[in-house]
Amino acid sequence: MIRRIGRSPLTLLIIISSLILLLIIVGFRAIPAYSQSVQPASGVSANKIDLARSFRELGIEGSILIYDQNRNQFYEHNAPRNSRAFFPGSTFKILNALVALETGVIRDDVSVLTWDGIKRKFDAWNKDTNLRQGFKDSTIWFYQVLARKAGHEQMQKFINQVGYGNRQIGTPENIDRFWLEGPLQITPKQEIEFLQKLYRKDLPFSQRTLDLVKDIMVFERTPNYVLRGKTGWVDSVSPEIGWFVGYLEQNKNVYFFATNIDMEGADAAASRIEITRRSLKELGLL
Repeated sequence: MIRRIGRSPLTLLIIISSLILLLIIVGFRAIPAYSQSVQPASGVSANKIDLARSFRELGIEGSILIYDQNRNQFYEHNAPRNSRAFFPGSTFKILNALVALETGVIRDDVSVLTWDGIKRKFDAWNKDTNLRQGFKDSTIWFYQVLARKAGHEQMQKFINQVGYGNRQIGTPENIDRFWLEGPLQITPKQEIEFLQKLYRKDLPFSQRTLDLVKDIMVFERTPNYVLRGKTGWVDSVSPEIGWFVGYLEQNKNVYFFATNIDMEGADAAASRIEITRRSLKELGLL
């Protein structure tokens, strides 16, 4: 005969309480810890980000696209424009410098080319200069010389290998104008793709070439971040087009950006950078 052993109400209550506590502990262990990876920098809520704000405040028409590498997240204003192709203007100087160094057209970032004596609209352009200073001043004639020295065949080869924009540079006679007047065009999204390849060093250039160009791209360096970038200005169309493209390294992360705006002359030039800064701050950066 099997004898049933009774349990007092108090014993049953203790057993049930223990089971509930065990289930709660197991449940918490099964839930993954909260991760900042689903949020923008500094805990800024994604649904509170308003990248249109800086455009409204400055009265500027344009777009911006920002890619957060660690979070695999895009933030943008004016999505249709971010898929629209424009002449790259001086943002092409990034690739132009890569080609010039790789082909030996210029030895390094400090080798000087002599000014041809033709007066141009900015005083900074009217002097002898080198790759680094010419990049900073966006000296058109300097980079036109580099393109002519590289030649149509080599330039087309590298643009094809890189997959830059629509890959069209026109005829050999157009070798020093194709990024200013066409037919080369690139979208803000394609600018981001190119910058990602540059950052990863996934381009057909030597380590030395890539390191040199990434160094001359440094726009601002602080103890907290490094901002690399290049401005561009296309005055062969109406409205004129302004660019600022590059990437920010901060908090062990990389944020690629492409800002594209309508410009009404030189007075609007500063807006390219100001909009980018305000947008990065909207993400809790800088």
